[in-house]
Amino acid sequence: MIIINVKEEESIDRALKRYKRKHRNVGIVKQLRKRKHFIKPSVRRREEIMDAAYRLEKFGPK
Repeated sequence: MIIINVKEEESIDRALKRYKRKHRNVGIVKQLRKRKHFIKPSVRRREEIMDAAYRLEKFGPK
């Protein structure tokens, strides 16, 4: 649970912005989306290898 202490003379908009930033940095939504579907470890590893090969081809040494 994320707790935001509103400081004195701080606007609600500013406190809400701090809450949203903290929520994004914790990664709750990202984790929920990741857990929504099970991905086999072999498939996950294959995707990592394909992504690394793409990045090496696209941005690697020329």
